[in-house]
Amino acid sequence: MKKISALLCAALSVASISATQAADKPILLKMPIYYGSHLPGLGSVAKYIADNAGVLSGGSVKVKMYEPKKLVAPGEILDAVSSGKVQAGYGTPANWGGKIPAARLFSAVPFGPEAPEYLAWIMYGNGAKLHQDLYDKKGYNVKTQTCGIIAPETSGWFKKEIKSPDDLKGLKMRFFGLGAEVMEKLGVSTVGLPGGEIFPALEKGAIDATEFSMPAIDKRIGVSKIAKFNYYPGWHQQATVFELLINKDTWKKMSATQQAVITQLCRAATLDSLALGEAIQAPVMAENLKNGVKNVYWSDEMLATFKSKWDEVVEEQKAKDADFAEIWADLSKFRADYAIWEKNAFLPRGAK
Repeated sequence: MKKISALLCAALSVASISATQAADKPILLKMPIYYGSHLPGLGSVAKYIADNAGVLSGGSVKVKMYEPKKLVAPGEILDAVSSGKVQAGYGTPANWGGKIPAARLFSAVPFGPEAPEYLAWIMYGNGAKLHQDLYDKKGYNVKTQTCGIIAPETSGWFKKEIKSPDDLKGLKMRFFGLGAEVMEKLGVSTVGLPGGEIFPALEKGAIDATEFSMPAIDKRIGVSKIAKFNYYPGWHQQATVFELLINKDTWKKMSATQQAVITQLCRAATLDSLALGEAIQAPVMAENLKNGVKNVYWSDEMLATFKSKWDEVVEEQKAKDADFAEIWADLSKFRADYAIWEKNAFLPRGAK
């Protein structure tokens, strides 16, 4: 009798959820994306969202994904979502760094937190609130949600070996986010090329070096065919966070159930992207070695040089951008509190 009652309760619960979803007004989110969905971890998360939104919402929320340049130019996604031209968009906050410099702190931080610590600050510290507040203060009519993260990138691909800071001077290099400002201080001329333009630029000599992402992603754009020195660690991006933007008017029209579906879908997508990124790098690195690539770990001297220049960038950004200063102070406090856990809980690198 108890078993029958339990089954009846479960059936009624499912029926109740289905009835609630059926009562929700259907929502279609047209979602242009910044990175192609063929790139694992960068654009594949957007496909994950599009594939699962309808299933999890019982059909009341549908997401139609548009590859880069198919509906909106990648650099215009934030404005398009804010204005209501499209209902949603997908990228990483640093993609809008030209419009909102402080947004780069929600994307990747040089010498910054690794993925678990970063997510802890965003989800259980003040990160998510500060992120939304920043967009609100800048007049963007968007709801932002963390929706994907990848672990460290490589530090870059070079055509020649880099033995000292002097070897960087005069190089032309594709570089992303706040790390580009560090490289500029070391005499590197940086450009922000999209993934599809990197290989042709290397091939024609328009750039001498590049960073893009993790090895399995870099493989998709073919950089190892030209640049044979792949440097680690990715001091400029120890973790990279992605976001789903939804027009705020659209968000407000969604039911509590529909909003919950999007929120939980983004949490699932974040976990999936992190696990995927960690799972697929080692085989590609091994393959690279067979094809003549040299994996090189930066010397202590080089890492200290990058860190010194990063400290200068931080002070400059704080002085000229009150938003950057506020967010940096909060992140720094969180990291200081987190340090006792980090120093005591984890094995040293290489001790496993």
